[in-house]
Amino acid sequence: MRNLLIGSLLLSLAGSIWGAMFIAVRLTVGVITPVALVWLRYGVALVPLVLIMLYQKTSWKIERKDWKLLLISALTGQTLSIVTQESGTMLTSAQMGSVITAATPAFMVVFGCLILHERFNFSRLLSVVLATVGVLLIVVDPENLQTGSLLGGVYLFVAAITWALMSILLKLLSRYSVFTLTFYSVLIAFLVLSPYGIWWLINEANYGALAMPQIWGSVLYVGMISTTAGFVLWSKGLTYMDASIGGLFMFFQPIVGTILGWLLLGEAMTSCFLPGFALIAVGVVLAMKGGNTTAAEKLQRSRKEDVPRCFQ
Repeated sequence: MRNLLIGSLLLSLAGSIWGAMFIAVRLTVGVITPVALVWLRYGVALVPLVLIMLYQKTSWKIERKDWKLLLISALTGQTLSIVTQESGTMLTSAQMGSVITAATPAFMVVFGCLILHERFNFSRLLSVVLATVGVLLIVVDPENLQTGSLLGGVYLFVAAITWALMSILLKLLSRYSVFTLTFYSVLIAFLVLSPYGIWWLINEANYGALAMPQIWGSVLYVGMISTTAGFVLWSKGLTYMDASIGGLFMFFQPIVGTILGWLLLGEAMTSCFLPGFALIAVGVVLAMKGGNTTAAEKLQRSRKEDVPRCFQ
């Protein structure tokens, strides 16, 4: 019970931090491009990560056989998922971004079954269907289509799926420190995005706009708080419970994102927003139903390979 409470607290904090992140991203629209924002975000995040690891004398070692899995996780989650997330949020709204990505838990169920051999039943299948319908309802809302945000919704849908995959892959690397995993994941993503980031900094960056408090403040938030604190809290929280159960706490993200978007940015909710939100909520609850793994199932899973062949 104690572990469950600790995990719940860590995941709740991570979800809330990411909900507020959508506000910070919206504040940078027109000043920083999505890919450049992710690059700056990771550049900022690497500083506190290195300092924390040096202070705690955290091991930097990753076994050779695990590098492929770590690379796939970083490219899927910290790179593709975050780039599509920032792109989608800039094209839509903080509320739409936080709600669509809240469908992540349902997709974690699918990947949990395929990769971690967690059980799959009708309620979990239904959860994926409902969450998907909820996302599509928000994305194809005529009010959103009129504002040209269809592409943004598609980006966010991709972000939800890829983040779910990354979260499952992290479970396979849970024997390492969350700081070590976060550092290397962020470093890989930063290096991959560096060619574009440097080009943008030299050719397109508006240094006058970047000097505005709301802009550099947003970059610091998404870098130090959302990336460093958020990733570490999420990775650590998942070690205390099954991935499919932990995914429930992503639901804190749309709650915080919607409230702050309404309070701080004056964003109005479209007519399809609440119905879509409700379908995603029902889908997430169904995904968590019966999520506890029995002792027999754990024993059966432990007899299977820790890492699927495709990731070896």
